[in-house]
Amino acid sequence: MIDEAGSGAPTARAEAALGWTVSLEQWEMERPLKAPSVSVTFGPITPILRIFDIAKARAFYLDYLGCAVDFEHRFEPELPLYMQVSRGALVLHLSEHHGDGSPGVHVRIKVDDVRALHAELTAKGYNYLRPGIVHQEWGEDSVNLTDPFGNVLSFFEPTP
Repeated sequence: MIDEAGSGAPTARAEAALGWTVSLEQWEMERPLKAPSVSVTFGPITPILRIFDIAKARAFYLDYLGCAVDFEHRFEPELPLYMQVSRGALVLHLSEHHGDGSPGVHVRIKVDDVRALHAELTAKGYNYLRPGIVHQEWGEDSVNLTDPFGNVLSFFEPTP
């Protein structure tokens, strides 16, 4: 990116892209004053979470979390599993494919009653998790679950 005068000097955005330090004033001067109009409507996000053991994935996502299997796919019987699970508006893709994500992903999921979810999960007696309710200073309560593969699901509810 070159400045408007055509001097060949890099703009603040170009300097930032190169790892150079730019001032907030320089950055603000180049920021568009109005967002471009977009005619695209975005839908819900469906994360792809990496799994390594089908039995453990089913125990966590189906038995503990209460999801249902919507579909399962394999290119051949011996090849990795790709599946969709859902519960209400929550939709997750789980994959054994090595190129589909990395373990340790953190997904935030808004719920309307985090305390009811906490009570439901606590009543199930899952041997590998005993989640609590975490009050965040920025105004939400959450229940944070780590699946058997290191992926974190944070179910949160904004607090008044």
